[in-house]
Amino acid sequence: MIAVVGGGQAGLSMSWHLRQRGLEHVVFERDRVGHEWRDRRWDSFCLVTPNWQCRLPGYAYSGDDPDGFMPGSEVVTFLEKYAASFDPPLREGVEVQRLRRTGNVFELRTSDGVVTADQVVIATGGYHRPAMPRLAEKFPGSVPQVHSSQYRSADHLPAGEVLVVGTGQSGCQIAEDLHLSGRTVHLAVGSAPRAARRYRGRDTLAWLEEMGHYDKNVHEFGDADEVRLRANHYMTGRGGGRDIDLRRFATEGMSLYGRLLDVAGGEVTFAGDLARNLDNADAVAEGIKDAIDAYVLRAGLTAPEETRYEPVWTPGVPPSSLPVARISAVVWATGFHRDHRWIEVPVFDGRGYPTHDRGVTSCPGLYFLGLPWQHTWGSGRFAGVARDAEHLVRQIGRAQVADGVSWLAGTPTETYPDLEWAA
Repeated sequence: MIAVVGGGQAGLSMSWHLRQRGLEHVVFERDRVGHEWRDRRWDSFCLVTPNWQCRLPGYAYSGDDPDGFMPGSEVVTFLEKYAASFDPPLREGVEVQRLRRTGNVFELRTSDGVVTADQVVIATGGYHRPAMPRLAEKFPGSVPQVHSSQYRSADHLPAGEVLVVGTGQSGCQIAEDLHLSGRTVHLAVGSAPRAARRYRGRDTLAWLEEMGHYDKNVHEFGDADEVRLRANHYMTGRGGGRDIDLRRFATEGMSLYGRLLDVAGGEVTFAGDLARNLDNADAVAEGIKDAIDAYVLRAGLTAPEETRYEPVWTPGVPPSSLPVARISAVVWATGFHRDHRWIEVPVFDGRGYPTHDRGVTSCPGLYFLGLPWQHTWGSGRFAGVARDAEHLVRQIGRAQVADGVSWLAGTPTETYPDLEWAA
């Protein structure tokens, strides 16, 4: 029997392929199908990727707006309909709490009892535990603080000015949401890159897919580990899709700062890197346009010319501090930590990342699916998870369960003594 842990798009894609091959399996989902999209997104959330990229094994977007961007509620419906289309052996509301190798089988301790499996696919993605920096502890208790996964709308925060920390996709979109609601927003700008929503008559992501960017192997880069840690380019699918231009927000009253440094003496202090961070984000966006121009020329395509972006605002000497007394709430858009402590099989590197080759680990019968940049840029996204699942099901079909496991170093309880398996 094969156990699949996680019932999101990755786990369901794996189940579809397993069912096609007639392989007995079960899918454990801690919550419900679509949980991440239902419960960890804000009210105005929309996909950044176009609807036509929503394609899973045996199922694809078939609505009347392929170039649009689904809101969160429609993503949930899409996944629910996908599950209904092939009726996977899904166990919703069952959490896998521990996984270890015992003899020739895997033992999974779940909230519904202990089960064994010959092979296991971990399809829980790479965004598990909200990353809240220790600086959050320095704000007074009177200032409410939420992680981006907890943010819903401006109406759920107390009245007043809001500090948003982080300018990845979530931070920029939440800052825009607050800004459009009429809030005074203070935004700590980090080093995340940006991309234009459209260029030369097409969505930028459509160009990138045609250019093969989604197929680029992570190992084609000089440092795969570094690539996997990169922030995604910020843009939005809201309102039919558009650029997010932080400089324009500044002309409309949003206050921009460099990276947050400290909270002390009643002041929030920031680094002096605002101009550099804005310039670098613009340079990435323009570099993508350069690549598209080169592709159009090389392929002999006809595409409308487009005037390049000109900055609408440049910072002078940015403010280095902000009185805490002015802040009514803080939104931390600071990403997530991986949390695989429940897996008591030593297949992780020193940073806790699972060591694998296209999802196949060094432990026979243990696989990962849905990790960001697992194999290509499309891995972990609707656009690429199907291909990764198809690759793994071929490995699973050929796999012969070994008599034991070759331990990489130490034992699970030496690495995580607090996770001693209870008798």
